[in-house]
Amino acid sequence: MNRTHGVGADDRPVVLADEQARAWSPAQARARFRTGLTGPTAGVAAGRTQANLICVPADWAYETLLFCQRNPQACPVLDVTDAGSATTVLAEGADLRTDLPRYRVWQHGELVDEPTDVRAYWRDDLVSFLIGCSFTFEWALAAAGVPLRHVEQGRNVPMYVTNRRCRPAGRLRGPLVVSLRPVPPEHLAAAIRESSLFPAVHGGPVHCGDPSVLGIADLGRPDHGDPVDAAPDDIPVFWACGVTLQAAVTASRPPFALTHAPGQMFLTDARDEQYRVA
Repeated sequence: MNRTHGVGADDRPVVLADEQARAWSPAQARARFRTGLTGPTAGVAAGRTQANLICVPADWAYETLLFCQRNPQACPVLDVTDAGSATTVLAEGADLRTDLPRYRVWQHGELVDEPTDVRAYWRDDLVSFLIGCSFTFEWALAAAGVPLRHVEQGRNVPMYVTNRRCRPAGRLRGPLVVSLRPVPPEHLAAAIRESSLFPAVHGGPVHCGDPSVLGIADLGRPDHGDPVDAAPDDIPVFWACGVTLQAAVTASRPPFALTHAPGQMFLTDARDEQYRVA
């Protein structure tokens, strides 16, 4: 069944990152998503690695891989599937067509649907890329005392399209997308240090401070996700974001693509600490 909602639908029947959801195993989380549970996944199945998803036709796969190789901070590759395969070594028994909270369907760069199951759209020539997600290092930030405003407030992390251009790869091009976490000044050094130990999942920030340097005019109006309430002295800290590939889809207009909905990630069986380098 293709459990679909209108494009731009904003349905969050539960706050996923409650204590119960934090205690789920990745398999339990995927089973719930498979039956239609939706919402931001920050904090869900705590300690397990989350990933962005993009599926492209095989004749776009090399350019997608090259784009990721040329823009590794925004698009760190965790796995690439064979054409037509809906499985990944990152999660035993998982189905990439059904096991995310919400997907996006793209045709010629236009968003045409946001279903919770993409079996009806699946094609035998699709190659899937699992891309690192900054949710993976949030446990390390929290352990170092860095507050996570979006988790505290039960919101999706805010994401912004910037004025920085990614290095193109063949037909694929587009701007850098960043995620925002407001950080108190006394925790800034810890936020930079801890996230930098996770280079396979975006690593350290790309910018701290004035958002206008990135071409962001209003932090209260993110391009994806939700605005968060910052404390008066919080410093805006921006990390490269895997939604960069969705911006590339919009800019490059491939005939077809499937992605995750921003903030609603794929839960892998891998442990977050596996991606920490020290």
